[in-house]
Amino acid sequence: MTRQFLFLLGSSRADSNTEMLARKAAEQLPSEVGQRWLRLAEHPLPDFTDLRHDSDHARPTEGPAGLLLDATLAATDIVIASPLYWYSVSAHTKRYLDYWSGWLRTPGVDFKATLAGRNLWGVTVLAHEEQEVADPLVGTLNHSAAYMGMRFGGVLLGNGSKPGDVLNDTEALARAKTFFAQQPPLARFPYES
Repeated sequence: MTRQFLFLLGSSRADSNTEMLARKAAEQLPSEVGQRWLRLAEHPLPDFTDLRHDSDHARPTEGPAGLLLDATLAATDIVIASPLYWYSVSAHTKRYLDYWSGWLRTPGVDFKATLAGRNLWGVTVLAHEEQEVADPLVGTLNHSAAYMGMRFGGVLLGNGSKPGDVLNDTEALARAKTFFAQQPPLARFPYES
């Protein structure tokens, strides 16, 4: 299967620092690798309704949920490009991940089996010098990948606050050049041996 990257942009602002850093990393992908870019703010999902214990699970075929489900299932590599908001992913990103709960129970989708073994990556830009403040965001993505049986490529971290600031983060730009070159390991929960 030819690799197909899905870049999910979680910022509420177009051309955010996080998007800029993700695009710098994507420039390094070989030309035969497919890329699809979706701005979650342009495809707003309604509030997620937890129907885990109900039987009314229908596959979304249209609207933002249908678009995002189909794009997710078609991707070999999912890149969550979310700015660091209150030490975790943005609301748009969190809502998208919440929808995974429903898609896990949607008949005929085999969501977990389809995503198992595929790659999950993260890109974020934060305004703090201390990168440890992004640990909750990294944990969210790692644990999501571990639950799904996916590989986790880690999170490309950059620094910036004002628009375009990340382009001055020479260390992040250097890491972007090789970020997608690795073969990610299977994600694990920290307490697994």
